Amino acid sequence: MLASSYSTVLVIASLVTAVLASYTALNMAGRVANTKGRAAALWLVGGSFAMGFGIWSMHFIGMLAFSLPIPLGYDLALTALSLAIAIGSSAFALWLVCQETLPFSRLTFGAILMGSGIASMHYTGMAAMLMQPGIVYTPWLFVLSILIAICASGAALWIAFRLRADYDRVLFARIGASLVMGCAIVGMHYTGMAAAQFPVGSICGAAVSGMDNQWIAILVILVSLAVFAIALIISMLDVRTSILASSLDQANSELVHLALHDNLTGLPNRILLNDRIEQAITKATRKSTRFSLLFMDLDGFKAVNDINGHHIGDQLLIQVAKRVTETARGEDTVARLGGDEFVLLIEQGEPEDSATLAQRLVEEVAKPYLLEGVTVQVSTSIGVALFPDDGANTHELMVNADAAMYHAKQYGRNDYYFFERAMNEDAHRQLRLQQDLQAALHEDQFILHYQPKIQSSDNAVIGLEALLRWKRPGHGVVGPNDFLPLAERTGLIVPIGNWVINEACRQMRALQDDGFRTWSMAVNISSVQLGHAKLVDVVRDALDHNRLAPQHLILEITETTAMGDAEASLAVLERLTRLGVNVSIDDFGTGYSSLLYLKKLPANELKIDRGFVSELVDTDDEAIVSAIIGLGKTLGLKIVAEGVETEAQQKLLSQLGCDTLQGYHLGIPMTAETLVKSLNGAKDVTPLI
Repeated sequence: MLASSYSTVLVIASLVTAVLASYTALNMAGRVANTKGRAAALWLVGGSFAMGFGIWSMHFIGMLAFSLPIPLGYDLALTALSLAIAIGSSAFALWLVCQETLPFSRLTFGAILMGSGIASMHYTGMAAMLMQPGIVYTPWLFVLSILIAICASGAALWIAFRLRADYDRVLFARIGASLVMGCAIVGMHYTGMAAAQFPVGSICGAAVSGMDNQWIAILVILVSLAVFAIALIISMLDVRTSILASSLDQANSELVHLALHDNLTGLPNRILLNDRIEQAITKATRKSTRFSLLFMDLDGFKAVNDINGHHIGDQLLIQVAKRVTETARGEDTVARLGGDEFVLLIEQGEPEDSATLAQRLVEEVAKPYLLEGVTVQVSTSIGVALFPDDGANTHELMVNADAAMYHAKQYGRNDYYFFERAMNEDAHRQLRLQQDLQAALHEDQFILHYQPKIQSSDNAVIGLEALLRWKRPGHGVVGPNDFLPLAERTGLIVPIGNWVINEACRQMRALQDDGFRTWSMAVNISSVQLGHAKLVDVVRDALDHNRLAPQHLILEITETTAMGDAEASLAVLERLTRLGVNVSIDDFGTGYSSLLYLKKLPANELKIDRGFVSELVDTDDEAIVSAIIGLGKTLGLKIVAEGVETEAQQKLLSQLGCDTLQGYHLGIPMTAETLVKSLNGAKDVTPLI
């Protein structure tokens, strides 16, 4: 037999190529399995070619590593056939592992078919040498090579099926599996080569008519480079996919955290609290145990916010949250509902335990706070509700704890009270009021009254202020002071306020159609509305829907509202003024405005609070009003005085320089129908007094 030898470098190269081909196949299997339709078909075709080329390239690198003392070559047709067999076997393998299931019978059949295909590719490639006389194979090594091919195929199919899905550390698993599969494929090849015997005097028939080793080497290099390139591209895609998946997971976790926690304090919000309460109810019901809810509201927080600014108020809330968390037990839930309201869920606690904790919270919260060099002090009122005594569900427990908290505020603050049935009347009244408010939105129970605004120079009506009223069934017409605080607390002020804006614009359009074309309509905007993301869109839609020019709409913002979060208010008001809407600073003089922010606000009008007007004559308030008017004029603002009740007030305000007057002496709030009747044909200049 002819003596043969191997190039160590090329043997190693064949192993590397087999490993890369295996990695490519495993990766492609995962991509085919995770896609559908045309994309899956494209990945299947691409994977088949990549794996087939890789296995074929490995075979011929191994053949290049093999040396005989005679010239060698390879028949082109048989070489191409061996490549086709490799690609076909790879396609079958990828298709098989991408099925939903891989039972043992199918795995066995697939292993036999794929192993036979790989062995056929190998021995077809050997036949491409056209040896004369033919190659003599050692039977047991020949059979062993086929068995190795079948076993390697079975292992490869099983591994590819198991690793096709994406999960944590799948990249490392595929690399390890690729090493095993690559070694198995190379083992089959070199076992088959060991089975081949070349008799003395043999010649290679393809050495003359076929491709010699040089051409085979070039072809193999090109194919190997293609396999390397595909493997590199896929690896880069895997890395980018892994990074993207990690980023998406992190972003999703952050979004979930933001959705369930308060942005300022990091405490659980209402959504997470409700879930915890539901879990506590289920647990307590199953074990026949108790738990308690502590509803906390800070006393004096608004004054701290108004005097020291929104930033100090936020710092105070953060410090209060820290103290409450440190005072509570580790297994308890501390949540912030919003504003200065906190709730504690105390699981498996007796009333005595709740009382002890509530007293400690009262004491801890009342201690002074040093915030950026400013010492502030607040207290807290706490209401306690017990399950199941004070409520069978989350809503009842929260309402009753809230009722107990308001009882604590009513009876001196800086204390705690357990809920008692006697408190139910007020709690139920608030609940009924909330339910009736919700019904009022759907049943058109809200109406607007309109109070004239008079030009001081000639007593001519120049506009109206829309004032909300509620025709509550069984209660008559209810003023805003009786329901707006609850509406703001519950968020109902947003849809109610949206209705007011649209209705006021509609009525203003109707009045303009009747001839009052120069009038404007003023609408009050609450702090909750100002902070709502869609306020600008609501105003724009109302103007467009009612064909009302924006300069005929005035949005009145209280001084306290405007200064509550000055930067945020400034951003919203600038967007509104860009629409062409006018802005009025209402109740000026009652808050703690920064003149710097007041100067920045895009306001057109300054409205003097009625508290200064009511005692204007023969008091020092005249000097204050005069100063406010001077400030407003300096800032280029129109001056409006509300609460004009007497002729003397009207005369003095006109003398002091007020542009516009408003009050019961000049015109009472009235319905649209009454207003139209009172005008009696008056157009732009006829006074109502």
